[in-house]
Amino acid sequence: MRIGACAGVDRQLISVLMVDDEPAMLAVMRRKLERIESVVVVGSCRSSDEALESLKKERVDLIFVDIKIADDNGLELARRIRDITGGIEIVFVTSHKEYAIDSFDIYPLDYMVKPVSQARLERTISRVVARKGEQESLGQRDVSSNIWKVQGLGGLEVSGRDGPVRWVSRKSAELFAYLLLHRGQETPRSRIIEEVFPDMPLNNANQYLNTAAYQLRKMLQTQASQEIVRSSREEYSLAMDAIDTDFIAFERYVSSVNEWDESGIQEAIVWESRYTGELFEGKSYLWAVGERTRLEERYTAFSKQLIRQLLLCGRAKEALPIARKLALRAELDEEACSILLGVYRGLNDWAGMRKHYVLFTERCRLELGAPASAQFEDSYQRLLSD
Repeated sequence: MRIGACAGVDRQLISVLMVDDEPAMLAVMRRKLERIESVVVVGSCRSSDEALESLKKERVDLIFVDIKIADDNGLELARRIRDITGGIEIVFVTSHKEYAIDSFDIYPLDYMVKPVSQARLERTISRVVARKGEQESLGQRDVSSNIWKVQGLGGLEVSGRDGPVRWVSRKSAELFAYLLLHRGQETPRSRIIEEVFPDMPLNNANQYLNTAAYQLRKMLQTQASQEIVRSSREEYSLAMDAIDTDFIAFERYVSSVNEWDESGIQEAIVWESRYTGELFEGKSYLWAVGERTRLEERYTAFSKQLIRQLLLCGRAKEALPIARKLALRAELDEEACSILLGVYRGLNDWAGMRKHYVLFTERCRLELGAPASAQFEDSYQRLLSD
């Protein structure tokens, strides 16, 4: 019986195409996919040309692509597919985990390292079913053609189909960021004025809000077929279904992490690399301080967990750049420092471990006016004696 079968229940059917130069891998993937009730495998290909020809003949919702396809390049194939249509979900399935970060400029749905478990495959298919349902509920339109890409980590950059947004004014950009942080919830006009225009007389603030909202609406409407900035009953909100936001996607991923197998660790490495800076970094948005701190705390906890998992797997070399990044972001965090010292110990880099220990203890003395804790010192001594 296929997994998820349920008589009499309507379901989303996902048409799947597989691309891999290994016949055995194609056979294994087909068996696993055919056990999932919502999947219809429409074909399997062993080259890029064969895959592109199949896409002309078959309606495909999801394509599994090996990054190394004989003499072909799976990343280049994925880019060509993106040029043909933005509506196909792409999942990379490969033995070559070193290409994970390079693959994410193509915005794949997922990245799996062989061998792929049945449970992992089912979770990916569930995501495709959910996303397909969302698109169909919006009137069968191609949501991907209207999506705005927002990078809020490390600054504020917004791109549409025609390229990066050029803000008409700083307040229109700030209004967009403010509404983005509310994730589609309707926000009263009075609250926006209080937080975005705090130093203005009420009459001036009302006028500035009207102007900023008009500028923002006009600018976004030029590249979208739906209204992005919504207003009703003296409240404003954004149409979040048309906006792909990095910090929201990052937090959603971190909240869902519960497996640390090979594929899970590799996926976590990719997501960690996408945390490129604080929320709206460089912007003096006082209303964003609380959310910025909360998101930084989520990243810190997640990266500590990832580093520990890499060390458990004997992958200290891969853990090192993540641990350095964490220690740089959390300069006075004793736990973060201890983790980095542990990574140096795993690499037998005694000089690196000693150098960072001295740097951290000196920073504590200068910035906190106190030495590092006895617990930290004990931890360091244990690393020296192990």
